[in-house]
Amino acid sequence: MTAQPHSGSQPTPRTAPHYRKAGALTDHVLNRLVAWLIRRGVGLAGSRTLAVRGRKSGEWRTTPVNPLEFEGARYLVAPRGHTQWVRNLRAAGGGELRIGGRVDRFTAVELPDEEKPAVLRAYLRKWKWEVGALFDGVGPASSDGELLAVADRHPVFRITREG
Repeated sequence: MTAQPHSGSQPTPRTAPHYRKAGALTDHVLNRLVAWLIRRGVGLAGSRTLAVRGRKSGEWRTTPVNPLEFEGARYLVAPRGHTQWVRNLRAAGGGELRIGGRVDRFTAVELPDEEKPAVLRAYLRKWKWEVGALFDGVGPASSDGELLAVADRHPVFRITREG
């Protein structure tokens, strides 16, 4: 049996979607502190608790997020990449943003990569101090091309309040 030359038409192995796991300090201390504050009605710089139904369990899952108001719309950006909340939101098509006793239900539409650069720039302008290290040197002053180069690593959802 002779080996066939590689034609380039063979499918390449799929790599796992980009995801950066939170470190122990972030996960066990900072996120819990932020979640505790949000439950008491204090959203640091506008942070909220995202609640979304688990795609397998159907149970509510929660995590702190940083919603972005930009050009008359509201967005959720996933700085850590294709996280569990991203996968759950894709499956559920919506969720809730919570602060204190207030609950805002929303529907979500994921943006294609080509629509992300302006939103990512605005997000980094507001939240770089917290999430900038997760964007591999790309920041609010980066070109559209540089932002587009990392767009596939950072899901973005346009959210619309229900009701």
